[in-house]
Amino acid sequence: MIRVNLLPQKRRAETRQEAKQLWLVAVMVVFLAEVAALFVFHGFKNEELADQQKKNTEIESQIEQSKQSVLNHPEVTKKLEELRAREAAIGKLQTARTGPTAILLELTHILTPGRGPSVAPDKLSQLRRENPLAVFNANWDPRRLEITSFAESARKVKLEGSAQDGEDVSELARRLNLSDYFSNVVLLPGKQEKDKDSGLPVIRFSLEAQVKY
Repeated sequence: MIRVNLLPQKRRAETRQEAKQLWLVAVMVVFLAEVAALFVFHGFKNEELADQQKKNTEIESQIEQSKQSVLNHPEVTKKLEELRAREAAIGKLQTARTGPTAILLELTHILTPGRGPSVAPDKLSQLRRENPLAVFNANWDPRRLEITSFAESARKVKLEGSAQDGEDVSELARRLNLSDYFSNVVLLPGKQEKDKDSGLPVIRFSLEAQVKY
């Protein structure tokens, strides 16, 4: 009787079977790893897509706001023009209300004994150094002069009056020129005549000046 030893063949078959199983396990592991990687990659891309969509939404919102701003631009411009017109009108009213009052008050100061025109001290000091004749006379008595007419139109005033002599008229013009409220003072031709009340000779004068307010 012949005996055949099948044990090595059986072992080889088992070894092949184990190798196949290991290969299948390796394939499954690789497959699962690829699937997991795909899930991770897909999740990452979804996050990128969500961020991009959010950015797109914000940009679209900004574009829409810009469009609305452009659409409302003529209306906004019109409202701004109306507001500026109102401010200008209010400014003119305030100027008309306070300007002439300030001019008359300044003229009162000029014609008050011991007072003088409104002028910056540094400007007055510089004038004393450069041209002493341009500085007003603090000892002048304004009662030597009388204003009989004061008229203003388009920020231009005309004064008429009488003075005891020409130096009084010159002092008034000098003070007006120094004042922060007057400029471009021009003496108009005057004449000498007798005062009706006192009979004394007086100078009838008139002058024009620009007012600043």
